[in-house]
Amino acid sequence: MAEGYAVNGSTTTPTQMLALRDAGIRPYLLRLGPEFSQTDADSLHALLAGVDVLVLNVPPRAAAAGAYPALLRPVGSAVAAAGVRHVLFVSSTGVYPNENRVMRESDAVSSPDAPVDLLRAEGQFTPRWGQWLTTVVRLGGLFGPDRPPGRFLAGRHNLPQGEAPVNLIHLDDCIGLLQHIIREKAWGYTFNACASQHPSRSTFYTAAAAHMGLPAPTFQPEDASPGGKTIDSSLLRETTGYQFRHDDLLAALASC
Repeated sequence: MAEGYAVNGSTTTPTQMLALRDAGIRPYLLRLGPEFSQTDADSLHALLAGVDVLVLNVPPRAAAAGAYPALLRPVGSAVAAAGVRHVLFVSSTGVYPNENRVMRESDAVSSPDAPVDLLRAEGQFTPRWGQWLTTVVRLGGLFGPDRPPGRFLAGRHNLPQGEAPVNLIHLDDCIGLLQHIIREKAWGYTFNACASQHPSRSTFYTAAAAHMGLPAPTFQPEDASPGGKTIDSSLLRETTGYQFRHDDLLAALASC
């Protein structure tokens, strides 16, 4: 809105309608899932009427196991009916296996027939006949002022994978890069998005707990908890020119 866009937004909670309106967003009450009703369908079509860009951010936890693609199917139909031209699909680096290697976008390919729910959902919004253009953004773990990472593991003991790298993104960069993609018209891509620095879980979460004055977590010995995946977001940086504000995750604790 600060950049001059008219914004429609949806919520599942009636009490949030006023908060959206106060923020300058035209609010719609919408519930996806098994109880999706004609009223919800009408709200969805009204929400998308005249829209050029849809930012689709529905967490997979909103659906039962195996049901995430079906949860989003009415949205895909409504996008086609409304003539929406661009979809910015917010996905997750959880699509990648937890293997001790660098993960790039080509290591997990979306399609309607993919074995992973989230990849199938990505595939639903990447049309084969060009009805609209989609960019998929696979975000790392989100943290920020309302999600301080010091609380995530504080006081827990004997945790695995203490030497595994963290793959995180600050809320400032999450919002900033989505705006940047829209501004730069970077359509037709799949991007990983996380900070370039990847301290170990033990280093980061110990520092995060200390920053909040909470008990530090403890981790299993290194030989019992091998490292995990490292997410490479260089394609996003090179293609769009986006400059991350919080590449240094330890320094970013001061912005939580």
